[in-house]
Amino acid sequence: MTDALLTPNGARALNALGLAGCSAILLVAFGYQVVDGELPCPLCILQRAAFAAAGMGFALNVCLGARPGHYAIVVLGSVAGFGIAARQTLLHIVPGTGVYGSALFGLHFYVWSLIAFAGLIVAAAILCLFEGQFVARVRPSSRARIGGFGLASVLLFLAITLANAGSTLAECGGGLCPDNPTRYEFWDSLLGR
Repeated sequence: MTDALLTPNGARALNALGLAGCSAILLVAFGYQVVDGELPCPLCILQRAAFAAAGMGFALNVCLGARPGHYAIVVLGSVAGFGIAARQTLLHIVPGTGVYGSALFGLHFYVWSLIAFAGLIVAAAILCLFEGQFVARVRPSSRARIGGFGLASVLLFLAITLANAGSTLAECGGGLCPDNPTRYEFWDSLLGR
């Protein structure tokens, strides 16, 4: 591809958009957990971790500039998440086996995750085609380089990732997570329940 199609600043903006997408997915899942009390199962937690891993690749591109290795982090996180989401989808695809959690627009979250991970893999692969973003240039200060949208995307991503990590600790209590969680193990152990 030609170098003029995607500049380093354009790549930074697209990576910030990808990061905002990962954050939105984590926010929706976390919102269902907090508002509706739908605690994530172990496979759901692993999918959230995979979205966080993929988002880390986008965050590195936003903060440090685009690198093929950062896109590799997006792809590897997404491939892992795709496998986990496929496993969960296959567990619930057989009629009569039941489903886990609520549906959003007719599909369950694990199916949406499968679709989203496939989209992230394709998006990262397409972005890698544009070599102009990898051109080394003299860098201004990081705040001016990242921009407002990029900084907001990174901060939102960090906040929601930490919130998900904290809720996982609260749910699993530092041990193995229950297959069908109904309560927060950590809080119950602190309160002696």
